[in-house]
Amino acid sequence: MMGRTPGATTVKRARCGVLAAMSVLGLLVVIAALRTAPLPANLYLSLGWLLPVLLPLRGVLANSRRTHAWATLCVAPYIIAGVMETIANPTLRSLATLIVFASLAWFAALIRYLRVTRPETGPSPPAPPAPA
Repeated sequence: MMGRTPGATTVKRARCGVLAAMSVLGLLVVIAALRTAPLPANLYLSLGWLLPVLLPLRGVLANSRRTHAWATLCVAPYIIAGVMETIANPTLRSLATLIVFASLAWFAALIRYLRVTRPETGPSPPAPPAPA
């Protein structure tokens, strides 16, 4: 840990955790805005949109490294759906673009948290001598 102080690392981890939590909550707001879009008002469709965000929410808010790792997989459906709607549906283009940017921000925040909290690897111990 050359050049790093323990307090600075803790502050960095806390900031990255808050950034990941804020980005997931921002994506929730964008998804909630879908209810005002000219789509069929279907409760099950709305729950289907919210489920991939709500699954890792507890672990993200608790700063669980394992949850941050698998939550990156939950971002893919939003990126795919957002890009698809941006291209195919001109009436939802602005909302779909917001979904793409919010999901990319969530993904970047998750990756940033994982990089900051990565366990440090020190030099490997010397190999034992070979038997003679």
